[in-house]
Amino acid sequence: MTSATSLAAALPVDLRERLMRTAREVSFEAGTRLFEEGLRADRFWIVRTGTVALDLHVPGRRAAVIESLGHGELVGWSWHFTPHVWQLGAEATTPVRAYEFDAVTVRDMCEHDPEFGRAIAVWVGRVLAHRLHAARTRLLDLYAPYGSGNHS
Repeated sequence: MTSATSLAAALPVDLRERLMRTAREVSFEAGTRLFEEGLRADRFWIVRTGTVALDLHVPGRRAAVIESLGHGELVGWSWHFTPHVWQLGAEATTPVRAYEFDAVTVRDMCEHDPEFGRAIAVWVGRVLAHRLHAARTRLLDLYAPYGSGNHS
């Protein structure tokens, strides 16, 4: 993830501290599924330590790993958009320590404070744009005859 999509770059200190006050610390063993594509998205995480792989169901094949996320990165964006259903799956590939956030709480904060809500929306939107690009590139690398052709 680029620095432009990190929480530190996305939110001013006061808004970031406000969000972090709602966090709880959690940990996951390697191999733990954080969420499954198609299920209800009711929380999200920021990785403190470890690695989480995002994957996409590919009919007739193994799930394709789209991206690996590490320190400071947002795990999950589907909680922010109706119908609040995971668009990807996620699995801890190493032991993970993370901050966990309740989606309803954060969405309520966004609704009641337009400045906070806009900052969260811009942050999640940047992450989403980054993930869409990563998914496209990875799927082309895996399944296109000549790879992604990504020369940037």
